Amino acid sequence: MDISLGMDGYLPVIWSLLLAVAIAMYVILDGFDLGIGILFPFARSELEKDQMMNSVAPFWDGNETWLILGGGGLLVAFPLAYSIVMPALYLPVIFMLLALVFRGVAFEFRHVADDSRFLWNIAFAAGSTLAAFFQGMLLGGFVQGIKVADNAFAGGPLDWATPFAALCGIAVVAGYALIGSVWLVMKTDGAAARRARAHAKLLLPVVLAFMAVVSLWTPIAFPRIAERWFTTPNLFYLAPLPLVTLLLAWFVWRWLEEGHENLPFFGVIGLFLLGYLGIGISIFPYLIPPSLTVWETAAPPASQVFMLIGTVFMLPVILGYVAFVYWLFRGKVREGEGYH
Repeated sequence: MDISLGMDGYLPVIWSLLLAVAIAMYVILDGFDLGIGILFPFARSELEKDQMMNSVAPFWDGNETWLILGGGGLLVAFPLAYSIVMPALYLPVIFMLLALVFRGVAFEFRHVADDSRFLWNIAFAAGSTLAAFFQGMLLGGFVQGIKVADNAFAGGPLDWATPFAALCGIAVVAGYALIGSVWLVMKTDGAAARRARAHAKLLLPVVLAFMAVVSLWTPIAFPRIAERWFTTPNLFYLAPLPLVTLLLAWFVWRWLEEGHENLPFFGVIGLFLLGYLGIGISIFPYLIPPSLTVWETAAPPASQVFMLIGTVFMLPVILGYVAFVYWLFRGKVREGEGYH
């Protein structure tokens, strides 16, 4: 693989890191409000459901901005990858977007509905759960690899629909439910917070089990991933990652047991980031596993530089706005309070 050591070689790496940041921000920020939708059917009253929804009311639509940034960044920085990924994963992308539409419409209409509120409750829960599931299917379909011939997608429309991708889909649903539960522990009080803490204690070992199964399945099913993790010297460098994950999970459990309100949320974010790092280690530098790298799919350097200039100025603005909104609406949402 002939990779330039000049700026032309570093630009695709910079853009891949920016895309990784955008996806991580989306998974964390939209993950907890999708998680609230997944937990919605377990609320005992409409008042509790109101409190759950109000805890994310100022944030949920802004959280989805990161999904747009990730997709737009892929198109402008890696157009060849975009032209391959979209045909390969077109169906789960459409299903995910439709589910997000149902979730968004339900979020807005539930508060003004009377007799039909139960239908919007169903739409909110189903849309959140299906969006999470198909995001996991997208992840699984991407990690397992995409068939490419002559720089074009060469597979079938259902190549993504495999047991491994389904497992990833269920794992993401559980993961989002976990981060949604610790968000509610941090942002609500009363019955909603107590029930969320109980849910978090149940979900934490489930999510760890899914992480373990996926971590074992990938090297067994995909030799390229086994080579990355289990050959020396990589084995010695990467061995601490699962150990740190287990240690952090133990801390999260202790914090939940001891009644902490904020620490479990940030601990679960750490678990998400560790899992995300593990996926990145498994596939980088391939943007289309297992055949095309970030350098082979990158746009011309002039295009990357042009878009990078705008991103350098806009990304701090977006991050500053996000920080300001979360600071402005800090604190708990009490029973009966809301922003509508």
